[in-house]
Amino acid sequence: MADRILKITLDGETFSVPEGTTYLDLVRRKYPGDLGIVLVKENNDLRELNYAPRDDAEAVTVNTTTSGGIETYRRSTTLLFLKAMYDTIGYKKLKQVKVQFSVSRGYFCEVTAEDTNLNQELVDKVKACMQKMVEDDLPIEKESVPTAEAVKLFHRLGMYDKEKLFRFRRVSRVNIYKIDRFRDYFYGYMVPSTGYLKHFDLHLYEHGIVLQMPIKQKPDEVPPFEPQNKVSHALIESNEFSAKVGVDTVGDLNEAIVNGTIQELILVQEALQEQKIAEIARQIKERNGVKFVMIAGPSSSGKTTFSYRLSVQLRAHGLVPHPIGVDNYFVNREDNPKDEFGNYNFEDLESIDTALFDHDMNALLRGEEVELPYYNFKTGLREYRGEMLKLGANDILVVEGIHCLNEKLYATLPKENMYKVYISALTQLNVDEHNRVSTTDGRLIRRMVRDSMHRAITASQTLFRWESVRKGEEKNIFPFQETADVVFNSAQIYELAILKLYAEPLLFGVDKDSPEYSEAKRLLKFLDYFLPLLPEQIPSNSILQEFIGHSIFNV
Repeated sequence: MADRILKITLDGETFSVPEGTTYLDLVRRKYPGDLGIVLVKENNDLRELNYAPRDDAEAVTVNTTTSGGIETYRRSTTLLFLKAMYDTIGYKKLKQVKVQFSVSRGYFCEVTAEDTNLNQELVDKVKACMQKMVEDDLPIEKESVPTAEAVKLFHRLGMYDKEKLFRFRRVSRVNIYKIDRFRDYFYGYMVPSTGYLKHFDLHLYEHGIVLQMPIKQKPDEVPPFEPQNKVSHALIESNEFSAKVGVDTVGDLNEAIVNGTIQELILVQEALQEQKIAEIARQIKERNGVKFVMIAGPSSSGKTTFSYRLSVQLRAHGLVPHPIGVDNYFVNREDNPKDEFGNYNFEDLESIDTALFDHDMNALLRGEEVELPYYNFKTGLREYRGEMLKLGANDILVVEGIHCLNEKLYATLPKENMYKVYISALTQLNVDEHNRVSTTDGRLIRRMVRDSMHRAITASQTLFRWESVRKGEEKNIFPFQETADVVFNSAQIYELAILKLYAEPLLFGVDKDSPEYSEAKRLLKFLDYFLPLLPEQIPSNSILQEFIGHSIFNV
């Protein structure tokens, strides 16, 4: 019997092919060279290249210059790294590799193994093993197994985080990826074979190894290793706390929700954050001459609530804090710079009247009375409404804005009068030992919920704008984070279990034909790992309340 012939359209070209032909076959036929193509998008759904499409399917290729493409590359490289670790150290000696958090564009990994020294010699052997597998171009295969069978498999392999994770999953089957005999579960798509993974590097750092990989802006090269020590140490400290309370994966969190210990966990973490805020206030008080507390951080870090809570602690130390929003120093909208698409660019420093800000802050420092501006976002004009301020001996300004670590904002202010805070939601919870929760995803979900609740912005609109927001952060915030006096982590272990209740309906509202549909689908799958948690269980002054609308502060 003759093979059934299908018509498949790829990047606008229609092919007549036998049934069972994969997208990988079509990509190789249409594009003989290596173009970094790792996925296709079929009718707005992402597909792996080994997927065999049905008749009349239409698809476009996805390469590593896109978010979905580069994440597929990085996920696959992580699988390659894990297999190399087990092959090099030995399956009996290697107890666990934890893929923890992002450092210098790579992943910081902790290794637990018997009779093994974590040194450069070991790193070189693991890297050589990875390179050999790339040269051999081993297939990365996917198999679908019943969930109950997967739980038994993970237990047998000593992957107890995954075993616990899938006890709370309602899906009937689990996709397992394997290279040769090494099998593991990963949240997301993979490349077809190890030959795709040519660019990576390994570095010893602190008590672990950093797996360094390309970024979408330069997918064919590995960026230099430049660890951000202050941020990294904040993440290490947060992970140590998670380990102490026994909740460092989603499975642990779900277990705490089920067995009723979650309320104690919430109170302990909120108390720890308050303790850290009080310590920052103490440092400010003891550093004589501080008149400006400069607070900066990326979108949805909780800067506003943090500034209120810090102000309370400063008052407890006998200081009189005054909040200043740098946004009130925006230039009039007609003078605001525009981006490459002709839209107003409120992210760049040029959108701020830096000369006026510098003048006013110096005047306040000299003891002069200043009328503070107010930026009217409806009219796009800076206004003056009679808000006067003069600093006394115990007065201190708490200044919040995305450029507050950039000294170009206040070029002539004396450095000895400043205390700088970098705040970000540095996620301290992972899906399991090999699947990390992206800090960016945590902030995106926070922002989506807040945008819907306070600004009448849909999930599609938030997802559409997120790429521009991230670009602004890369340019205006992250380069300055290591100049801060202190790094404050605003993430809470439990928050995604609460945000799930708000975010899921918004994501389900993204239309199937929307360009943002595949991203909404990815986030829905991610949130499905979490059991829900009621918001009534968190304190009214929690940073999380800034995003779900029940804060005691005016946020």
